[in-house]
Amino acid sequence: RYRHDVADPNYTSSGVCLMPRVLFYVQHLLGIGHVVRAARIANALSSNGFEVNVAFGGPAVEGFNWGSAQLHHLPAISSGPAGFATLVNAEGEEINETFKQHRQDDLLALFDRTDPDVLLIEAYPFARRGMRFELRPLLDAAHAKSHRPIIASSIRDILQEGRMPKRIKETTELLHDYFDAVLVHGDERFAPLSMSFPETNLISGMVHYTGIVGPARNAVPPADHADIIVSAGGGAVGADLLHAALNALPATKASTARWLFVTGPNLDAETYDDLQASLPENCSIERFRKDLPDLFHHAKLSISQAGYNTVADILAGGCRCVLVPFSRGGETEQTRRAELLERSGRAVMVSENNLTPEAMARAIDQALGQDLPGTDTGEANGARQTAMILKKLLAEKET
Repeated sequence: RYRHDVADPNYTSSGVCLMPRVLFYVQHLLGIGHVVRAARIANALSSNGFEVNVAFGGPAVEGFNWGSAQLHHLPAISSGPAGFATLVNAEGEEINETFKQHRQDDLLALFDRTDPDVLLIEAYPFARRGMRFELRPLLDAAHAKSHRPIIASSIRDILQEGRMPKRIKETTELLHDYFDAVLVHGDERFAPLSMSFPETNLISGMVHYTGIVGPARNAVPPADHADIIVSAGGGAVGADLLHAALNALPATKASTARWLFVTGPNLDAETYDDLQASLPENCSIERFRKDLPDLFHHAKLSISQAGYNTVADILAGGCRCVLVPFSRGGETEQTRRAELLERSGRAVMVSENNLTPEAMARAIDQALGQDLPGTDTGEANGARQTAMILKKLLAEKET
């Protein structure tokens, strides 16, 4: 396309796009897993010829490499104490219609200002239903453009299961009405979308698998790497896992190894202090390690939940693992991922309902004795492949 109404240095006079623009909508409500994957994708887009602007809708999170992408912070929203049913602002107050209108206005102004060639929306319409108040107007604005951008949904490999038929119908209708593509950040051979979204056949022509969005590996190993790494993701719901691992430690074959507990930035201060005071001399504790993927590469075992990014980091590092999938509130995604990995001989799973020191100690010893089968779960270069898919979609649109 060629914008006759503006002098745009991003385009030649013949309409060739020199550096396509992406507006990437990212809204995390609980934890930081979505932020990790989004930052890796934004970084790869920037490195592969895109001008990237990120509409960042959650509380600010430090320590992530966004490359040359520009972050635009919308007034922060997160889930309330009751979970996703309630959305709160930075002060913990439930958001009202005035707040929603301000957010919507800010987002639409950002869309007009950045004038993207690609609108990439994380999770929606498969999730983030509570953000419809601003996403539907954003999608309408994108469709109203004379030079409509490519519109793509960015989703993880395994979705929450058990959706009501009404929700599934709404999702598929939104995809057909507004979207050009669904980018699934996983490997179809390991976890096809149809496994967690049975109606995939209704959108099959839109689905593109990127492979796992994994970490870039640092050639220089961390100086303080550990043998056993216990990590709790963002930390908001990881206290039980951390305590179970610590209490299991003396009964394991790795009781004298070097242990590192990475609690996540959202673990409450009291729990962190209690853990720190209880650690034996061969253990250390930190809230956050930006080099965690490199630590996995040099560790003998990881003990963690089964969130997308943690598993991606573990697989990329070639590390044995014990997985304790988060399953409260009817969550199914992590359990399904952990089951697949255990079935392939790549992990040992402990359910939250059986999270005792004895069960954890048995799982640790079992995992340490495993020979890794080198299970093929797809390349970990899904971030770069995302950029390649979007370039292909843009090229097809121009022809």
